Amino acid sequence: MATLTIRGLDEETKARLRVRAARHGRSMESEVRAILHDVLATPSTVTGGLGTRIHARFAGLGELDLPAREDAPRAAEFDR
Repeated sequence: MATLTIRGLDEETKARLRVRAARHGRSMESEVRAILHDVLATPSTVTGGLGTRIHARFAGLGELDLPAREDAPRAAEFDR
């Protein structure tokens, strides 16, 4: 078994962890183990790269209604 030390945990988070552990009848250490196990045991539903994750996040929005372009596209100017 590995040992993990968590430094810099703020008092509010520690107090909430203490309450949550008490509610489940566990020590704070046991509660942290349970939280980590629950979070890491289930694989993420979205896999792939950044583009795949962005697409998954915004897929439910549907198509955008873009206004028709009135002016022809202009070439870029690089002489400045």
